[in-house]
Amino acid sequence: MDVGESLRMSWRSIQGHKLRSTLTTLGVIIGVAAVIVFVTLGVSLQADVVGEVTGGQEPVMSAWVAPDQDGPPGSGAQPVFTASDVDRLANTSGVSEVIPRGQVATAGLSQGAQATGFGGVTATPPAFFNESQIAEGRVYRAGEPEVLLNEAAAALFQPNASVGDQYTLALADGRAFEVRVVGILNSSSAGPVGGFGSQAPQVYVPTDPFYNVTREVPGTDREQNVYPFLTIEANNFSALDPAQDRVQTYLLNGSDARQLKPQSYVFNVQTNEQLLGQIEEIISTFTDFIVGIATISLLVGSIGIANIMLVSVTERTREIGIMKATGARQRDILQLFITEAVLLGVIGALLGAVVGAVGGYAATAYAEIPLTLDPLLFAGAIAVGITVGVLAGAYPAWRAAKTDPIDALRYE
Repeated sequence: MDVGESLRMSWRSIQGHKLRSTLTTLGVIIGVAAVIVFVTLGVSLQADVVGEVTGGQEPVMSAWVAPDQDGPPGSGAQPVFTASDVDRLANTSGVSEVIPRGQVATAGLSQGAQATGFGGVTATPPAFFNESQIAEGRVYRAGEPEVLLNEAAAALFQPNASVGDQYTLALADGRAFEVRVVGILNSSSAGPVGGFGSQAPQVYVPTDPFYNVTREVPGTDREQNVYPFLTIEANNFSALDPAQDRVQTYLLNGSDARQLKPQSYVFNVQTNEQLLGQIEEIISTFTDFIVGIATISLLVGSIGIANIMLVSVTERTREIGIMKATGARQRDILQLFITEAVLLGVIGALLGAVVGAVGGYAATAYAEIPLTLDPLLFAGAIAVGITVGVLAGAYPAWRAAKTDPIDALRYE
């Protein structure tokens, strides 16, 4: 029996049981669609992170203290870097600028009857931003009650917040400021930790007059502002690695932070490229875990195909006997049933790929990240359909091929 004849007979059998065939392929559709949605979401998120980190192309590193060096960037950061640390690091060879950042706990941002709750706003000097990050307006000035909003934060108000709007910023310590929006950041601007997080609503304020987290400087009776994060810019890319080593050495041996940090905490000094690798590893691990769960749907789909093929063999026992009595060989019977199982798998995989592409688009749109489709996913969907069909149809096809023609012809 040639392949064309097998396809024709298999398609006729599938069309003869439309509802049963539809329900059989549904498991494959759901499995393939789920895998494509989650892989697409993971790939798109990675591409977005890479774009944010590499887009600025600046020789910078981030420093913070954390319980260990294996957690997410910024995880467990404590305010330990004093103003003196900032000044000394700025004078380190190969370093051009050190920009501290801290979080100010807030009770909310309001305008008239509209109020939006924020757990905190990011306090950092104006030097943290450059003109390319400003979509509208300008960077705030130190010492002024001015704020910057990213696009996501501006969209929380109706109508959207714009340059010149006045708001009341209530801090958790009881202070309240009448602030003016002087700039809206574009969507590619840096987030609060290591250049990530721009998709979440962010409000930025100057450290003066908003930030007042202080601690006593070791060895003195003076108090200074202390910060949980430092952005350290090297003179150029060739100076980045040596400057990173010098910064690490200073923090370990000569800084105030080494005495202020919890004893079990360690310093993290990482360049954007190192942060990127860590973020990608976290995203990949999460994606692999979710895809592994989604793959269970494929297993369920393959079991469904195997079950329906066994039913088909039983229903067509007499047909198999007639085929064998008229000269059909075992391999012809085997080919016929495997072809039917593969068709069911491929149909399910193709429909699943379409559903997965639509679902991936919807998921990335909801997460507000650019869609990145991997063409290999759709080639893989076809391969999955063929594989599921072959594996699920192998035993039923073998059972059909081994049917005794005399017993088959007597079957009622």
